[in-house]
Amino acid sequence: MQDAEKQTLMSLILSMDAGTTSLKGALFDLAGNMRCVRIHEYHLEKPAPDLVELDPEVYWSAAQTIIAEILAGTAVSPKQITVLGVTSQGETLVVLDRHGKPLRKAMVWLDNRAKVEAASIREKFGRDAVYQITGQQDVVPGWPAAKILWLRRHEPEVFQAAARFLMVEDYLIYRLTGRFATDHSLSPSTLYYDLRHGCWWGEMLGFLGISSQQLPELLHSGASAGKVTAEIGLSQNTIVTVSPIDQISAAVGAGNLSTGTITETTGSTLAICATVEQPIYDPQKRVGLYRHALPGLFVLLPWIPTAGMILRWFRDEFGGDMDYAALTEAAAEISPGSDGLVLLPHFSGMVSPEINPDAKGVFFGLSLSHRKAHLVRAILESVAFSLRDNLEMLAEIGIACGDIISLGGAARSDLWLKIKADVLQQPVRVMRCEETTSLGAAVLAAAGSGLFGSVQEAGKEMVRPHRTISPDPKNRDTYEKMFTKYKHLNQKLFPNNIPTG
Repeated sequence: MQDAEKQTLMSLILSMDAGTTSLKGALFDLAGNMRCVRIHEYHLEKPAPDLVELDPEVYWSAAQTIIAEILAGTAVSPKQITVLGVTSQGETLVVLDRHGKPLRKAMVWLDNRAKVEAASIREKFGRDAVYQITGQQDVVPGWPAAKILWLRRHEPEVFQAAARFLMVEDYLIYRLTGRFATDHSLSPSTLYYDLRHGCWWGEMLGFLGISSQQLPELLHSGASAGKVTAEIGLSQNTIVTVSPIDQISAAVGAGNLSTGTITETTGSTLAICATVEQPIYDPQKRVGLYRHALPGLFVLLPWIPTAGMILRWFRDEFGGDMDYAALTEAAAEISPGSDGLVLLPHFSGMVSPEINPDAKGVFFGLSLSHRKAHLVRAILESVAFSLRDNLEMLAEIGIACGDIISLGGAARSDLWLKIKADVLQQPVRVMRCEETTSLGAAVLAAAGSGLFGSVQEAGKEMVRPHRTISPDPKNRDTYEKMFTKYKHLNQKLFPNNIPTG
């Protein structure tokens, strides 16, 4: 065996996933085995209603901590880490000055302050044009375009000093390499990316008052953004690659590389990825359209802003000394249907299958007989109801939902998986590697850096299924009734159905 071949076989891939409430680092070998994983949590700042922020330095500090912990916790030499793939949440806006320093705290994607600005963009362009050009079915306050317009109107000194507008992934790549680069598949929900032509949308930039020079360079998934230049413990020969938005990275990590497979990721949010071979637009504008990591493919991506995040909220506020395992163990003792208790999980508005930014979370049907465990089970069931609601919407526009793969932190919970299978009355598969977002970024990094000849080849070697959870027919009728109640209550949340005064 030649020295170069030996070096390749010894190569390791590091991936970094900057989520809403934590940053995760994972180390993989070329067989897809996860050698090490570390998680660093951070707490979002919520200084007022609709405001959700975080100091960008928190993301970078978390990245430094993660890399140091992985290197310290393994016998790996930094020289073995051939490539680092970076993925992140979308829509969180980071604003830098001409020296590359943050001008203000990052405006997290959950931030809803830009409601008036979203309405201004909608009035200027119309929903039809926005949908056809960007793939996003409406203009909502969380999109970066609305946030930039808010900065222009409310913090003009920040807007005037802004040299770069970045997402979290872009910011980490900049800190790692010194280059401003992003992924095509991260960018559609900025609302200033032209999905059809694969470039920044000039007319939107003009309306916002910014230029393409203030945005990162667009690269295809897995492409190199450069080598590590930061003093962060890695070799300066380590290549850094771009990745799609975290949900699409997770789809890659589950082998969702062609039509016919549905991946659902229940992390802080619930995101569903349905791969399609051409752009498909819903006449009712209920679902967003993104680019897939593979050129020429697209992804229909319905999502719910708050899913696992609600369970974390409940744990932190009402769980006492109970962790996730203890909470779900207690919930397992409760009968399917939570004794009539149903949760509407819209703690940060409703995006899909209906758009209602004013929707709120609701526990409906509470009685004195309900205990803490009932509320936990209702949280788990609400996410399954949201999943079914969106899969039924996809079926209406001709997207078959045959093979369903469950991903994210919720895929570790046997109870949550069982609830999903029962609510859907369909089998649900899980993967060998639980950290599919990290694995997807690693698969793309491995292909993009030349460790494999293609994404498909890398996926064949690195991605493995684990097991299948089958539905229990005995629970069909209960969940049919509860799902009907869930849908009925959702309709009651729309503004014209809510009394004023």
